[in-house]
Amino acid sequence: MGFFRKRFDRQNKPNTPTKLPTSPIEQVSRSLKENIDAVRTSLGNSDDIIIRQFQINHRVDAAIVFVDGLADRQSLQEFILKVMMYDQEPSEVKFDKKHYLNDLKKQAISVGEVHDETDFKKTLNDILSGETAIFVDGYQTAIIASTRGWEHREVAEPTTQNVIRGPKEAFTENIRTNTSLIRRKIKDPDLRIETQVLGKHTHTEVSIISIDSITNPKVLEEVRERIKQIDIDGILESAYVEELIEDKTSSPFPTVFNSERPDVVAAALLEGRVAIIVDGTPFVLIAPALFIHFFQSPEDYYERSFFGIIRILRFLAFFAALLVPSLYIALTTFHQEMIPTQLLIDLAAQRDGIPFPALIEALIMEVTFEILREAGIRMPRAVGQAISIVGALVLGQAAVQAGLVSPTMVIVVSITAISNFVFPSYDMAISVRILRFGFMIFAATFGLFGIAVGLFILLLHLCSLRSFGMPYMSPMAPLSLIDQKDAVFRFPRKMLITRPRLISQMNTTKQTDHHSALGRSKK
Repeated sequence: MGFFRKRFDRQNKPNTPTKLPTSPIEQVSRSLKENIDAVRTSLGNSDDIIIRQFQINHRVDAAIVFVDGLADRQSLQEFILKVMMYDQEPSEVKFDKKHYLNDLKKQAISVGEVHDETDFKKTLNDILSGETAIFVDGYQTAIIASTRGWEHREVAEPTTQNVIRGPKEAFTENIRTNTSLIRRKIKDPDLRIETQVLGKHTHTEVSIISIDSITNPKVLEEVRERIKQIDIDGILESAYVEELIEDKTSSPFPTVFNSERPDVVAAALLEGRVAIIVDGTPFVLIAPALFIHFFQSPEDYYERSFFGIIRILRFLAFFAALLVPSLYIALTTFHQEMIPTQLLIDLAAQRDGIPFPALIEALIMEVTFEILREAGIRMPRAVGQAISIVGALVLGQAAVQAGLVSPTMVIVVSITAISNFVFPSYDMAISVRILRFGFMIFAATFGLFGIAVGLFILLLHLCSLRSFGMPYMSPMAPLSLIDQKDAVFRFPRKMLITRPRLISQMNTTKQTDHHSALGRSKK
C-alpha cells in the first residue's frame, strides 16, 4: 500500500476537459464579418456583449469584442481604441501585411498583457472572462488584450477569524487580489502559482500555490491531480473543491483547512503546505490539514507563548463541548453514586416534576439551541435583537418555569455552547456539534461505559484518517517528539527551529538555532 493512497473514488473516470462555449467555427476566420457573425451566433446577441467596429489608421478594418461590466472601459478607451483610432499616425505603424499584427501589439496596444489566439472557442472563453478580443480583417488570429476590470469588494477585516493582535486584512472574492496579498507577504521567487479553469458552465479559475523549495512535491502532485479530476457544472465557492478533493467525505472531521486570512495561508505555505484559491470566494483552502491545526489560532504566534496555555484551554473546550451533556445524562441516569450527596439531592429536587428522562431533556435544549443558532446566522439584522430576546427567554427562565427542563440542564447547555465557540475553526465546531448527539445516545444507553466506547471508536476513526497522505493525528500518532513543540503546546519561538517533519520533508529547518548561535558568539 503506497504512502499516498488515493482515497476517494476516481476509478475509471476520465478527465473531461472543461467545456468551452460552442461556436459555428473552430478557428478564427480571415474574414472580419465571419468572425463577428460567429460571435453573435455563439453568444446569442446578448445585450452585454459589445462589438465595436472601426478602422486602424484609416486603412484596415477591425473590431473589438468585450463584455460590458467585466472589461475595464477606461483601459479600453485609453490604451486600445484611442491609440489605434486617433493617436497613432500611419507612419508609426507601417502597413507590412506579414508583421502587421505584431507591430500593432508592440507599438499600438499598450495594456499590460497581450497574446494571440487562433482557436475561436478559446477566444470566446477569453471574452467571457473579461478580456477584449481584437479581430483584424484579413488575419486568422485574434489579439487578446487583458482588460479585466469588474467591480469587486475592497480588502477588509476578517469576519470569521478575528484576532486582537495581528494583520487586519482578509481575502476578497477577486482571485488576483488574493494572490497579490500572498505575494506581498512571501516575496520569494520560489513561490509558484498554477491556475486551472474548472466548471463546464462557470469556467472558474482555481489557483494552486506552493513554495518550490519547501513543499513536498508528492503532496503538490496529489493536490494537482485531484483538482484535475474534477468534472462538474460549476464552482461557486471553494467548498465545492474542498468536498471533491478531501480524503473521506463520510467523516465528520474536515481534512482540508480553510481561512480568509492571508497571514494564515502564508504561514501554511512556509510550513510546506499547498494553498488553493478559488475565484469568487474569500475562503482559501489549505492542504494537508491535520487535527491539531484546527486548534491553532494565528494569535498563538503573535502573543507571548507561555507554552501555549490558551491552546490547551481550546482542547479542554473541545472535550467540554463534546461530552458535558452526555456526562450529565450518564451520571443522573446510571451513576448517581458518583455525585456528591448534597448535589444529588439538589438535582433530584430540580428534576422533580420534569416529565422527561435526562436524554429527552437534553435533546429538547440542544435542538432548540441549534435552531436558534441557525436562525441567528440567517435572519436579517433588523430582527436580530428580537430573536436574541426570544432565544434567551426560551432557553432560560421560561423553559424552566414551564417544567420542560431543569435549571441544571440550562447550565449544561450554556457551558456546551460557549465551549463550542472557542474553536478557531468553524468546521471543527460543526463536527463537534454533530458528534455530541451521538455521545448523548451512547450515554443514555450504556452510561459512562457507553461514553468510553464512543471515545474509543472516535480515537480509532481519527487515527485511520489521512489528509493527502499525511496521518491526520500526527504528530501525536505517529508520535514525533520534536514536533510536539508546536502541537498541543506552543514553545517559545527560539525553540521552533524545524517545520513539521512529515509535511515538509524536503526542507525541515525554518530558522537558525538561536541558542547555539548565541553560545558561539559569546565564545
